[in-house]
Amino acid sequence: MRMNSESVRFGQAIGRALADAMIEDDRVILLGEDIAAAGGPFGVTRGLHAQFGSQRVLDFPISEAALVGTALGAALTGYKPVAEIMFMDFCTLAMDALVNQSAKTHFMFGGQNSAPLVVRTPHGGGLNAGAQHSQCLEVWFAHIPGLIVVCPSNSEDAYGLLRAAITDPNPVVFVENKTLYAKKYAFSESQQPISLGSARVARVGKDVTVVTYGGAIHWAEAAAVELAEDEIDCEIIDLRTLQPWDEATVLTSLTKTHRLVILHEAVESFGIGAEIAARMADIGFDELDAPIRRIGAPYTPVPYSPALESEYAPSAAKVTASVKEIVL
Repeated sequence: MRMNSESVRFGQAIGRALADAMIEDDRVILLGEDIAAAGGPFGVTRGLHAQFGSQRVLDFPISEAALVGTALGAALTGYKPVAEIMFMDFCTLAMDALVNQSAKTHFMFGGQNSAPLVVRTPHGGGLNAGAQHSQCLEVWFAHIPGLIVVCPSNSEDAYGLLRAAITDPNPVVFVENKTLYAKKYAFSESQQPISLGSARVARVGKDVTVVTYGGAIHWAEAAAVELAEDEIDCEIIDLRTLQPWDEATVLTSLTKTHRLVILHEAVESFGIGAEIAARMADIGFDELDAPIRRIGAPYTPVPYSPALESEYAPSAAKVTASVKEIVL
């Protein structure tokens, strides 16, 4: 029995969301590599095979194309599949099923059919897994009309956003930062689905707006504490949904602070931050008192060496330096 309020690991919150969705709707099925008895590479689906059986928790061979293709077929025939791709890097092998098929179904069938599937996948570094297991590729999918892209930063959001994603009639790419799986966050028993497309104000401030998502929010929060010592008050916006993103909340914050920094772990070039910066420069130009700053990874593959990966990734120190450039 859950307590009214407790501390729950990020990965456990996702597992709870899956279990609760499967209890409420027997059309929800799980597909993935090693998700059954093994519980997935990060233990997220542990126990679900025993609870729901092999007809609803299906282990797949190492073929992401077959995995997502099967999920799409299941979605078109009345199921609500949730497919897990072990690392986001491996989405490259399922691009046709995702980009050319799932994303186009509703449009090409003239609105008569939809593809209510979810693809869960972890992204990001921090585990020294090298260039082929550490990429942040969410911007690829945010660029594709027909796909929804979600990236939570804490346990309650992971639960609420995943519940909403499973019930949404559109295909959703649900991105999970792998460094968050073992971290504990406050979690309420009464946690409900969270509307896709709504950001949250993670920290209220008046001097500068920092827009971020996923695991990167913790760099922003650490920087905000340090900046407060210099009497710089940061407002932090957690996007939660990357496509569609909540431009109204970002603009409202910019109208208050008049300065904008955008932070993500993905490569800075052509990233989510570039789109937000361009849009705010368009609709929020009169509110800006300083240039917009973007913080992301450099334009190079993720290094394997722990020391190099640490230098490669954004950090609280880089956020602090960037904020000071436009505030002081």
